[in-house]
Amino acid sequence: MSYDVYGVGNSLVDVQAKIDESLLAKLDFTKGIMTLVDEPTQTRVLSSLNGAAVSRCAGGSAANTIAGLADFGGKAAYAGKLGQDELGEFWLKDMRDLGVSIEVPQSAGQTGTCVCLITDDAQRTMLTHLGLSSTLGPDDISEAEIKQSKFVYIEGYLFTGESTKAAALKAIDLAKQHGVKVAFTVSDPFLINFNRELFWDLITGPVDLLFCNLEEARSLTGLEDPIDCAQKIHQHAADVALTLGADGSLLMHEGTAVPIEGALVRAVDTTGAGDMYAAGILYGITNGLTWKQAGHLASHAAARVVAQMGARLHRKFTKQEIAELLG
Repeated sequence: MSYDVYGVGNSLVDVQAKIDESLLAKLDFTKGIMTLVDEPTQTRVLSSLNGAAVSRCAGGSAANTIAGLADFGGKAAYAGKLGQDELGEFWLKDMRDLGVSIEVPQSAGQTGTCVCLITDDAQRTMLTHLGLSSTLGPDDISEAEIKQSKFVYIEGYLFTGESTKAAALKAIDLAKQHGVKVAFTVSDPFLINFNRELFWDLITGPVDLLFCNLEEARSLTGLEDPIDCAQKIHQHAADVALTLGADGSLLMHEGTAVPIEGALVRAVDTTGAGDMYAAGILYGITNGLTWKQAGHLASHAAARVVAQMGARLHRKFTKQEIAELLG
């Protein structure tokens, strides 16, 4: 079987909860960023959510993108580590029901979780307990599935651990050996501070398509203007997808800037916006769309996910809707 994308990332069960500012202040986490927490801390957070509106789904940054691509009708495989527990079984069923191929065996232990605390201003504060996802290693990467893929997609969060970093680098190496393109998402500004040299090595080397937001692009380049940032990255990466929030996004392809309009919506939860945007781009460029068309689809997909709770689309795009967007 051939795949549009082979994703590699943390396998986490996402728990989304709508809370007020007072509870966030009481929990004492920095608003709007991702924080790694231990199991006791995550247990404390979960126990504080009594009465909050809570939902859950299979998650992890790259997993959200792969799920989004599958929702569009794309074909995907995924490598991530799960426990032999109820959460692990839930995650697997959720992804396999979408048609995603997952061959990494489960292990004894606890499946990772990501609690997304959403406040009224639609900001999400993410608390991640990696659990067994942090044990993903090079032996879990499938050369056979990579050979059958058009793209390998790597999330930046993998570079927080030695084992997961080794898995990511092996997937990238195998992709290059077999002529498969590599897409990489920076994932979070804090990762750049710890991995700046390595990330630039990837951008100037094996990465064909870089996904980042404006804050990440500014941190990478030391520049301020979005176009300047995108152009500097594009000097090294063949393609760049730079998201600008409500202002849309900017694609760089073959030396040309492709501006993409933002879709006007009332933001409810920004969780997964970048992941869904990446899904639209990757689906588009692996299924015959132009970069402009792929960007247009990605922009509207990101807007739709922002207008709801959670990182996965509650209402999927129909073939007719996609055709109208591309018309």
